[in-house]
Amino acid sequence: MSEAFVHASAVVDDGATLGEDTRIWHFCHIGGGATIGARCSFGQNCFVAPGVTIGDGVKVQNNVSIYAGTTIEDEVFLGPSCVLTNISNPRSQIARRSLYEPTLLRRGATVGANATVVCGTTLGRYAFVAAGSVVTRDVPDYALVMGNPGRRVGWMSRHGHRLDLRTVGDEARCPETGLRYAWGEGGVRCLDLDEDAPLPEAMRQGKVGYREIKSELVSSELKEG
Repeated sequence: MSEAFVHASAVVDDGATLGEDTRIWHFCHIGGGATIGARCSFGQNCFVAPGVTIGDGVKVQNNVSIYAGTTIEDEVFLGPSCVLTNISNPRSQIARRSLYEPTLLRRGATVGANATVVCGTTLGRYAFVAAGSVVTRDVPDYALVMGNPGRRVGWMSRHGHRLDLRTVGDEARCPETGLRYAWGEGGVRCLDLDEDAPLPEAMRQGKVGYREIKSELVSSELKEG
C-alpha cells in the first residue's frame, strides 16, 4: 500500500483524511473533516463536502458532488455526473444547514451516469440505479431501479447482471459467476457469500460483457418460447 495521490490541480483542505492508495484527480476539492477510505478513486472535477464519510474502494467518476449529510459505504460506484442532494425543499433565501437530510449508499451500490438520488433515501447493498434515473425512495438490496421516478424493475447480482427472480421463493444464479441468490420474505440475499464479505480474488476480474450475457439470455428465452 502507498500514500494517497493528490493531483497538483486538486485541493484537499486541512482536516480531511485520505486512506492509502486513494487517488484524487484533476480539479477535485475535498473539504476539511471529510473522511475517505483506502483504494478510492475520484475522477476530474469532484467535490466532497466537509464531514462526509466515504468507505474503502469507492469509485467516483467525473463531475460528482457529494454533499454534507451523505454517508457512502465500501465499494460504491458513482457514475459520471450523477447527483446527490441534501435538502428536499431548497430556497436561496432560507438557511437550512441544520436540516440536512441524510443519504446512505450501502456497500457495493451503483449509481449510473446522470442519475439523481434525492436526499433522505437509502440505497441498499448492491442496489443498481440505472443511468438517468431519479431515486425518490429507499431501494432494497440488489434491486435494479429505472425511470423517473425510479421504480424497481428487477434484481441484480453482485457482478451487475440481471437475476431471473420473479416472485418470493425463487432462486437464481448470476449468469457470470454462478453465485446463487434467493428472494425471501426479507428480500434478496446471496446464498454463497455474506453481503458484507469481500469477493474472492478470482471473482474480481470481469470476464463476460453485460450485453453479451443479455443477448444469450434473450436467445435462450426465445428458443424456450
